[in-house]
Amino acid sequence: MTMSSQWKTPQLQSKLHEADIVVLGSPRPEEIPLTWIQPGTTVLNCSHDFLSGKFGGGSQRGHFGGLIEEDDVSLLAAALRVQNMVSSGRRWLREQQHRRWRLHCLKLQPLSPVPSDIEISRAQTPKAVDVLAKEIGLLADEIEIYGKSKAKVRLSVLERLKDQADGKYVLVAGITPTPLGEGKSTVTIGLVQALTAHLNVNSFACLRQPSQGPTFGVKGGAAGGGYAQVIPMEEFNLHLTGDIHAITAANNLLAAAIDTRILHENTQTDKALYNRLVPLVNGVREFSEIQLARLKKLGINKTDPSTLTEEEVSKFARLSIDPSTITWQRVLDTNDRFLRKITIGQGNTEKGYSRQAQFDIAVASEIMAVLALTDSLADMKARLGRMVVASDTSGQPVTADDLGVTGALTVLMKDAIKPNLMQTLEGTPVFVHAGPFANIAHGNSSVLADKIALKLVGEEGFVVTEAGFGADIGMEKFFNIKCRASGLVPDAVVLVATVRALKMHGGGPSVTAGVPLKKEYTEENIQLVADGCCNLQKQIQIAQLFGVPVVVALNVFKTDTRAEIDLVCELAKRAGAFDAVPCYHWSIGGKGSVDLARAVREAASKRSRFQFLYDVQLPIVEKIRTIAQAVYGAKDIELSPEAQAKIDRYTQQGFGNLPICMAKTHLSLSHQPDKKGVPRDFILPISDVRASIGAGFIYPLVGTMSTMPGLPTRPCFYDIDLDTETEQVKGLF
Repeated sequence: MTMSSQWKTPQLQSKLHEADIVVLGSPRPEEIPLTWIQPGTTVLNCSHDFLSGKFGGGSQRGHFGGLIEEDDVSLLAAALRVQNMVSSGRRWLREQQHRRWRLHCLKLQPLSPVPSDIEISRAQTPKAVDVLAKEIGLLADEIEIYGKSKAKVRLSVLERLKDQADGKYVLVAGITPTPLGEGKSTVTIGLVQALTAHLNVNSFACLRQPSQGPTFGVKGGAAGGGYAQVIPMEEFNLHLTGDIHAITAANNLLAAAIDTRILHENTQTDKALYNRLVPLVNGVREFSEIQLARLKKLGINKTDPSTLTEEEVSKFARLSIDPSTITWQRVLDTNDRFLRKITIGQGNTEKGYSRQAQFDIAVASEIMAVLALTDSLADMKARLGRMVVASDTSGQPVTADDLGVTGALTVLMKDAIKPNLMQTLEGTPVFVHAGPFANIAHGNSSVLADKIALKLVGEEGFVVTEAGFGADIGMEKFFNIKCRASGLVPDAVVLVATVRALKMHGGGPSVTAGVPLKKEYTEENIQLVADGCCNLQKQIQIAQLFGVPVVVALNVFKTDTRAEIDLVCELAKRAGAFDAVPCYHWSIGGKGSVDLARAVREAASKRSRFQFLYDVQLPIVEKIRTIAQAVYGAKDIELSPEAQAKIDRYTQQGFGNLPICMAKTHLSLSHQPDKKGVPRDFILPISDVRASIGAGFIYPLVGTMSTMPGLPTRPCFYDIDLDTETEQVKGLF
């Protein structure tokens, strides 16, 4: 900062005291003492004696004892120094603000036939991640590099770019998929490759981190496919930067804390329990910070442990958890059907305390949902503390805060909160962050990744994010849960369809992962396609409930015929889609999705009329019924006695105003996976209702939903191997 002052300016003394450099433009009056200028300050004496035509210079050195005065400094030299200061200031300001990317895109050389995903990934050399970060406007101190091709991005970038306008926000969803998936990730990657590498538009893809369960199970990885991938795909699909491992550790620490607390409360008196919870250390007994918070919650306004009454000691020390109400399960990021129901506590040291429990897949943990929906480190800590793990014997919720574990959970998650930066095959940026399943959780990548990307792309840029499974599941939750949490408003929806999935919905034979497709799916069958487009039309209508324009992306497979492709696009437009475009990114990269990119740009330029489906203040039952009828097409819902009891309990506990996250099969609009197309007049059974209070939603279980997948007869791991000479991974797809 530079400041110009007259000698008679008020508070001149304080201004001179703060200065690092003082430029004297005229002789100093006698009444201004030298002590007003701090010792060590550089003084540039540029005062001009207009009568003599001489400049002041070194002649006054003796009058500035302790000050550093430059000899023979002319007005020109002073002006150049000031100009340099201004230039460096401008340069610093430019670094703090968004600027147009100078992205060096990577060239593709597509082959025919298209090689395997891992061969394509390995044939492309990714840019160093620090180079990519610089190209998209990230500063050196805003990234933490993991190896050569991955980096975590610090949340400080949001503060730096807080005044930058957001780009356009686009969601990729899909029709009801086959068990093989229909390529939403591939479309997402192909779209951003087209936007940035071929249309020169800043764009960011935001994807979920894949669970290792499906990677080694049946579905394989989730990095996209063909010439529309995130690279290196093996790093994307395996471990990444350890976020899921951090979630697993935090989740299981909390699970251990629950059972351990029950054990100690069952085996100790109030006094013994209190003395261990608040021990004497070096002759001093003190409450920890989280224990003080619990005292405040209990209405005990004391900070000295020795002043609590016997009643207050008991109230503080005992959580009185009712084991039958425990909803917090241990997790593992492996498909293991034999952990779906287990008995814990069978060792002699557990003194006869045992109970039935289960493991869930790690990405079903509420901590994953918290990570995906949080918007800051402080917010994440608060959400982790609010997580309800059980009820006490009087029916009140027991939280992670009550167990005293919130700070430790936050420590385990402090790095996981930072989005992971990677790149596509064409060198465009991708955030990979959080990975909740869409059938048993809310199925969307993180709010933080989207928010950072929206700032980095600039006002004219695009952020393309993906919602899991069909629009009835992932998209509905994106709008009603994620957009509610983030405050972000989507500009367009890309709805992915495939001819093979539409044939299945039109009455084609069942599709089984790992089994070759039957001829109905590999040969032209116009009637099956036409009959199956009812599902596409229904999903378009679901998107229109939220007031967002829809572009249908037909993910073309080599067995699709021109007649089938034209029919799908025509029927999609008739159903109300803004446009419908065949996409060829799988075989030729971003070039094959340029038409889609143009359609999305045009759709996103229209004014959004976004609205939520329901008011969160409605009763829980009414919100469930609204989703069942308006989205799934159900006639009504049917609550089991257990589900009704849970709804009553959560309402009584004050959680009735949370949004709804339906846990439902992704293979049908109904609760029955074999019911394809658009099922009608069905009653949707709600077998149970659970609460993710930290994440901020209630989730009803529709029918029988497993939260731990199993392995098939022939899992993917048969084909996965490591070349011990080159250390290259083989067999991933």
